Amino acid sequence: DVQLVESGGGSVQAGGSLTLSCAASRLAYARYCMGWFRQAPGKECEVVAHIYIRGDELFYADSVKGRFTISQDNAKDTVYLQMDSLKPEDTAMYYCAARRCTLLYVGNDYTYWGQGTQVTVS
Repeated sequence: DVQLVESGGGSVQAGGSLTLSCAASRLAYARYCMGWFRQAPGKECEVVAHIYIRGDELFYADSVKGRFTISQDNAKDTVYLQMDSLKPEDTAMYYCAARRCTLLYVGNDYTYWGQGTQVTVS
């Protein structure tokens, strides 16, 4: 089975930084789109960023544009989310997801999902 494992969450003060990692296994990594999503208590899951692995194309939600950076390490089959200038409203469970694609996909219909990593900003 495909596995996605997130790590790097934690608690940080407003203005601080965290880097999330999503390690992928058992998938043809280069033919996939990867996305980061987040869900805060009582709120719907929302997209944070997408990346098309083969084309290295990116997408960011307006709420994180200029503060978050999505990137990839092909050698490690890992996608990262660098989060800077964190705000209390960034507090949420963060999930990574994967789906096959042939160009950048910016929807939320992903096939595989990780278990999530908690980010708390105070």
